[in-house]
Amino acid sequence: MQTIEDLKRRIESTQDLHSVVKTMKALAAVKIRQYEKAVTSLDSYHATIEMGLQVVLRDRPEAHVTAKEGPRDRLGAIVFGSDQGMCGQLNDQVAAHALQTMQRFSEVSRQDRFVLAVGDRVAARLQDDREVIQQILSVPSSITGIAGKVQQIVVEIDKWNAKQGIQKVLLFHSKHLSGASYEPRTVHLLPVDQAWLKRLRQKSWQGRALPMFTMDWDPLFSALIRQYLFVSLFRALAESLASENASRLASMQGAEKNIQERLSELNLRFHQQRQMSITEELLDVVSGFEVLSATA
Repeated sequence: MQTIEDLKRRIESTQDLHSVVKTMKALAAVKIRQYEKAVTSLDSYHATIEMGLQVVLRDRPEAHVTAKEGPRDRLGAIVFGSDQGMCGQLNDQVAAHALQTMQRFSEVSRQDRFVLAVGDRVAARLQDDREVIQQILSVPSSITGIAGKVQQIVVEIDKWNAKQGIQKVLLFHSKHLSGASYEPRTVHLLPVDQAWLKRLRQKSWQGRALPMFTMDWDPLFSALIRQYLFVSLFRALAESLASENASRLASMQGAEKNIQERLSELNLRFHQQRQMSITEELLDVVSGFEVLSATA
């Protein structure tokens, strides 16, 4: 049977663990809000890019903006996960979603899939299914690190295009819905959606004066498409980070509930043990008094 001192030490260590869990819950909640704000702020930036494309595409023949044909038997995939644990099934779900989606491209063999994983945990999950990972990047720990990570990804996409001729690139990430819920998503990054460009070309300009530009058309169009890629990658990574923290928040909530139940159990045992000890001491006093009374 545990002594009172043993129970007291266990209660103190459990209380310390409870404090750590509460701190992690608070940090996860704060980070979710930060990443959600970052995603929302992209809306106005994306609208500005669309306005720029709307201007450069006006009266431009559709044949001039059609993506060049590349090998159809090759596919680039970027999978966003996590480096750290305690985030539930996030990595398992997004990896399973990515593998299932890539298998639908029957014309692309496994050895012709070029995969970039953002996060050691999701990379390990993909490798468990014998998927070859060409590159593994770390997950940024804050909003300030997202832009630099996106630039790294863009460089890798450029290498795929230059060395392998890859024109089709998919993004797989988790999108935060609400609270602790999220779901895996697929984004067709490249080639750029021609239907979207057509809608922008046909869209009427909101204003009396039509805007003009003085740059050469090709570099301006390329710059706008590059910004579109940047926004798409930034959004996918920010949403993935929000989902990671949402999953971690749910895990911490479950851990906190278990710890509270454990604390209640330990406190109950402590009080019972203490009461038994007090009772035993009283019985010893009474027994001693009776012995002294009998010998007097």
